[in-house]
Amino acid sequence: MSFEDIPVDIGVVYEGERVRGKDMFVELGGPKMEKKFEVALAREMNEIEDEKVTIIGPDLKDMEPGSYSPFGIFIEVAGKEIEPDLEGVIERRVHEYVNFVEGMMHLNQRYDIWIRLSKKSFEKGFNSLEYLGKVLIRLFKSEMNIIEKIQVTFITDPEEIDSRYDDILSRYNERDARARGLSDAEVDTFYGCSLCQSFAPTHVCTITPQRYANCGAISWFDGRAAARVDPKGPLYAIPKGETIDEYRGEFSGVNQAYTEKSLGKVNSVALYSAFERPHTSCGCFEAIAFVIPEVDGLGVVHRDFKGDTVNGLPFSSMADSTAGGRQIPGFHGLSIEYMRSPKFLQVDGGWDRIVWLPESIKERVYEFMPEEIRDNIPTETEVMSIDDLKTYLKQKDHPVVQRWVELEDETDITPTEGDYVPVPGEMTAMIGGVGGGIEIIFKNAKIYAEKVIIRRMGKGEKKK
Repeated sequence: MSFEDIPVDIGVVYEGERVRGKDMFVELGGPKMEKKFEVALAREMNEIEDEKVTIIGPDLKDMEPGSYSPFGIFIEVAGKEIEPDLEGVIERRVHEYVNFVEGMMHLNQRYDIWIRLSKKSFEKGFNSLEYLGKVLIRLFKSEMNIIEKIQVTFITDPEEIDSRYDDILSRYNERDARARGLSDAEVDTFYGCSLCQSFAPTHVCTITPQRYANCGAISWFDGRAAARVDPKGPLYAIPKGETIDEYRGEFSGVNQAYTEKSLGKVNSVALYSAFERPHTSCGCFEAIAFVIPEVDGLGVVHRDFKGDTVNGLPFSSMADSTAGGRQIPGFHGLSIEYMRSPKFLQVDGGWDRIVWLPESIKERVYEFMPEEIRDNIPTETEVMSIDDLKTYLKQKDHPVVQRWVELEDETDITPTEGDYVPVPGEMTAMIGGVGGGIEIIFKNAKIYAEKVIIRRMGKGEKKK
């Protein structure tokens, strides 16, 4: 496989490369564009003109530097072993292969795609989507030999994207619906995905019938199909192993997979919780479940939500706290399809713990919400501040209000002089004044203090 006719380098070394706004020539899709997509479709052999690349709308060389464009990628494949179950798998590989291109960054999936091309790569001659089409075709045929024919269409024309958009969304929905009749208890194998590890090396996505991939693009059936045709690829089987805690979603096989794939950084995961050893997140999640401590509840916000949420923070700020392959209690990346699952955050209270979400998401999952809670969860059209949220939840007698009552009934114990305060786990302190700092770690320590004073230092005030 040769890329000598491509004006920039192609290789796995460029995976994870970031193209910052100041360095980009053009942005395709992304948060500034309402409609964008990438979709793969299985076709009959006679329906495809092999290795054809079509561009509908302005090409890269016709775009202004620093501009933004709507974008669609339409990939059609055929082969004796190609089946509809593989569409989602092929689609998700676009993320990997676009990131092989020097100076090109691909984020997210489906209707959330976000691509940037750097100024340097454009100046090197990567000035047409024809080049990207050739790269995708060669990589797909090389990496997935079940593909016998492939053609790629790029769309930058807004009217063409608009005309195809609803049909493509319905195709996504049809795929998602297939897995809803199967439960986690009915299978002995889950599937893992490591496609995002170039951006988050310790992230491991575990895909079960009732917990879709965080990106929203890979179902359990997709994972099974991918592992069957490419068992050594980025989608692989995870034997469930011993059930450690069925309610929390903890299985020995999943823990072992996390330990191996995260190189020991993550060793234990509860699949159905946002607080207790939660599933890790990369950065391609469709939405975030975020804690709102003032009401002891969880909000949900998706990638396309504009502006601040009820806690005063936008999606982008909370995404930074959620991503990176870490387990961050109270900041949990998830897919919209997972919100339709009976297992949805069941350890934390499920829908009874959700206290705010965008109207567009509520409309999409409305029929899957428990009937008694539907009208008790506000959207941005009703509530946009914490004080108003508290009032709303009380007026609606939201189930989370009962948690407030329980907390108020608990005895408030304040340590008195001579009491000690146990510190669970470990605590790290940094001491300044020495080059590089000295780190002191207290493990299972008991710290005695007559008084603790925490105050903000004044500007220019020196440490004592």
